[in-house]
Amino acid sequence: MSGARLAHYIWTRIQSMGMNMGGEVSSGASAAPAHGVFEAFESALRSFAIVTSDAGDDRVDRAVRDVLRLVREHLNMDLAFVSCVQGGLRFFRNVDPPHGLQLLKEGASDPEEESFCRQVLDGRLPELVRDVSTYPGRDALPATPFRIGAHMSTPIRLADGSIYGTLCCFSFAANQELAERDLKRLQMAAQMTARLIDQARRNGNDLSQVA
Repeated sequence: MSGARLAHYIWTRIQSMGMNMGGEVSSGASAAPAHGVFEAFESALRSFAIVTSDAGDDRVDRAVRDVLRLVREHLNMDLAFVSCVQGGLRFFRNVDPPHGLQLLKEGASDPEEESFCRQVLDGRLPELVRDVSTYPGRDALPATPFRIGAHMSTPIRLADGSIYGTLCCFSFAANQELAERDLKRLQMAAQMTARLIDQARRNGNDLSQVA
C-alpha cells in the first residue's frame, strides 16, 4: 500500500469519527453506544463457541478472524490483530484490516521488545490508552510506521496458564469515549480467542507455529 493511499485513508477515517488530528472530539462526534451494545457483543462472542472438538483448522482460524472483526467493528477501531510472542519476536498471527488495506502482514514479525504488545504484557503500558500522543510515557513507546491514536491490548492466556500473546486493536485517531466497559469487551474477546487456540491445539495444530 502506498504512503499516499494510507495517508488518505487515515484522514478520511479521522473525519468520519468526528475527530481532529489532536484527538479532540468535534461537535459532530457520535454519541455514546446505546444501551444493550455490551449484551449484543457478548451474544455474538458466544456464537463462536460452536467450534467443536472435531472442527478443522480452517474453521478455527475463521472463528479467530470473526472475533477480530467483531472487536474492530464494536469498538470502532481501525485494525485488530492477534499477536503471538515467542523466541524474542512478535508475530502477527491474525489480522483484520480496515477495508482490506494491508497495514500489517499476517506472518510478519518484529522484535518483541520493540512492540506495544511487550509493554502491555510487562505492565509498562496500560491495556487502554485513549490518546497515545498525550500518554505520559509516550517517549518510551516504540516507533510505529503509522499514527496510532487510541490503543487497546490485552493478554491472551491459554488454559495451561501460559501467555500466547495479545489481542490488540487501535484507531488512527484518539478516542476519549473509550471506557472500561470497552476494555472488558476486549478481554472477553481475548478469552474466546484463547479458547479457540486451545481448541486448535487439541486438534493437533499449534497456532504458535507461524510461517
